[in-house]
Amino acid sequence: MADHDGGYKRLFSHPEMMADLLRGFVREDWVADLDFTSLTKYPTTFINEQLRERRDDVIWRLRRGSEDIYIYLLLEFQSGVNPYMAVRMLNYLGLLYQDLIHSREIAADGRLPPVLPIVLYNGRRRWNAAQDIADLIAHPPGQLENYRPRLRYLLIDESAYDDANLAALHNLVAALFRLENSRDPQPVREVLTALADWLQAPEQLELRHSFVLWLKQVFLRTRLPGVALPELNELEEIHAMLNEDIIPWTELWRQDGLRAGLQQGLQQSLEAERRLLLRLIRRRFDGTTAEQSIPLLERIKQSADFEDLGEALLDCANGDAWLTQLRVVAESCNES
Repeated sequence: MADHDGGYKRLFSHPEMMADLLRGFVREDWVADLDFTSLTKYPTTFINEQLRERRDDVIWRLRRGSEDIYIYLLLEFQSGVNPYMAVRMLNYLGLLYQDLIHSREIAADGRLPPVLPIVLYNGRRRWNAAQDIADLIAHPPGQLENYRPRLRYLLIDESAYDDANLAALHNLVAALFRLENSRDPQPVREVLTALADWLQAPEQLELRHSFVLWLKQVFLRTRLPGVALPELNELEEIHAMLNEDIIPWTELWRQDGLRAGLQQGLQQSLEAERRLLLRLIRRRFDGTTAEQSIPLLERIKQSADFEDLGEALLDCANGDAWLTQLRVVAESCNES
């Protein structure tokens, strides 16, 4: 998925894309007061140096009246849902604030600027992870509740949007989502026609080129596997190619859609088994054992393993014995 991540990171490094993401997909009143002409890219190398894991992010700064606001966009293109995304985001925002303090990019009164954390997710499986870190932490007793951390991120789940609603928007990000969600070439041709019309100005040349690169290097390679593609340097050339031999490519798109449907059905079935087993763990033991089981259950991808674990759950004397058994199964899944 690295090419996909890199293509998106390039696209969202253009201010026009970030502006359309905020205008079209952050449905909050304060967005209307933003000065989109003030969008300035903020470096993320400080995060790469301190958190050494695969991750792509984009940070922008813009003005709202007299104050700065930061937009932290995390691109999440893993095959599965990360149940502890809120913890990752807390780490990243902490590093961002440390960097702002170090570089003295703070208000005259010493206060730190507000940050909108966004997770942009393009997986076909529905996102079901907690969006607030407080929901991942067991309820503490009494006044200890006052110290439970809270941080909520905004989730933008691409495949949750209906194509008709996206098509009604004159929005670059909506066009990108339509391409991602497409299951036949027709909406792709519509989007390419719109993009060619929207990105005509000389100052949009780089953004237009970024779309072409993503389409060639990621999108078409995924949708038309094994097809020898001609040299494509313009949106109009990609549009013409799709019109030339539509029947074979329609079939390839259909097969891709069928594969996606089968994969989604399998994932939904596994998710249902995972949820059921988690409910049984909570009833059999306690909330702490259930919370510790979640990341291990996420690693299990076979229905037969869930069946075996269901039987093992009845035989384990306590939560520790259960977690030991679960770790054995999860580690065997990794090895296979």
